[in-house]
Amino acid sequence: MKLCVMPGDGIGKEVIPAAVQVLQAVLPELETVMADAGWETFEQTGNSVPAETLQTIRDCGAGLFGAVQSPLYKVDGYRSAILTMRQELGLYANIRPVQSIAGVTPSSEKQIDMIVVRENSEGLYIGRETVDPSGETATAERVITRAASRRIAEQTVALAQAQSRRKITIVHKANVLPLTDGLFRDSVRDVIAESGLEIEVDELLIDVAALKMVGEPERFDIAVTTNLFGDILSDAAAHWGGGLGLAPSLNLGDGVAVAEPVHGSAPDIAGQGVANPIAAMLSGAMLARYVWHRPYQADKIEQAAAAVMQAGLPATGITAFVTDAMLGRLAR
Repeated sequence: MKLCVMPGDGIGKEVIPAAVQVLQAVLPELETVMADAGWETFEQTGNSVPAETLQTIRDCGAGLFGAVQSPLYKVDGYRSAILTMRQELGLYANIRPVQSIAGVTPSSEKQIDMIVVRENSEGLYIGRETVDPSGETATAERVITRAASRRIAEQTVALAQAQSRRKITIVHKANVLPLTDGLFRDSVRDVIAESGLEIEVDELLIDVAALKMVGEPERFDIAVTTNLFGDILSDAAAHWGGGLGLAPSLNLGDGVAVAEPVHGSAPDIAGQGVANPIAAMLSGAMLARYVWHRPYQADKIEQAAAAVMQAGLPATGITAFVTDAMLGRLAR
């Protein structure tokens, strides 16, 4: 069992080592291999994810990535590290679980336990943009294929079966995009029907889904959608799990996966020891559950994280405090 460890930029250098400690506390046989990725790596090498890093991830079968400090403007030759990993490694499924935590979730009346499954390989994120010669019109290409839509549907069905989920919600905008989103919706419905899975299936337009995510999050069990819609909807869902700072995710492909906390590199607090490593630790738990098939160890990490958050955090020294508290609970 091996893990490619990529701290990345900013607070990634603080939260990822903490997450590795927690993983090795429940999986002492875990071997780690360090690798470079991120904006700083691009500045040093001209590549946000060097070829040797990609090969290390493939060799290990699993990676844990911290954060990337991407610029908000075009830089010649630069492509986001996580987008590069998704495309080069075929990480076609992004899985984002959201669970309410007593004392942390905004509403104690709502019991949330959902998964947002996002198609991770196409849509607007293929990066095909052009500007006409006048510079007055920019165009982005959106691509939806039946193959990718069926593939993400198969992953959704597998999750539903493994976790005895009760409902799959297909989120799209087929009323405005009947060809692309119509193809996505129909492909997902076909796969569910072919699976023979006895489960409730419904549909929501993305704007309605966003409204429901704000007002009725408990109605969601598994939501499956396209790349951009999934990016936005899963961030909205994270509110019910304590916010983006606590949100884990897993980029899953065939035989390879990269977990990453959803939060950014937070350069304003980097190096101060105040970054909360819970999201990185929960991302590690997702590797344990979905890649290494160690649900008991994943449960232990998730339960310890909920208990630590419920107990409250200090104003300073949060990274070390949470790490020590997690290791203490896992040792019991």
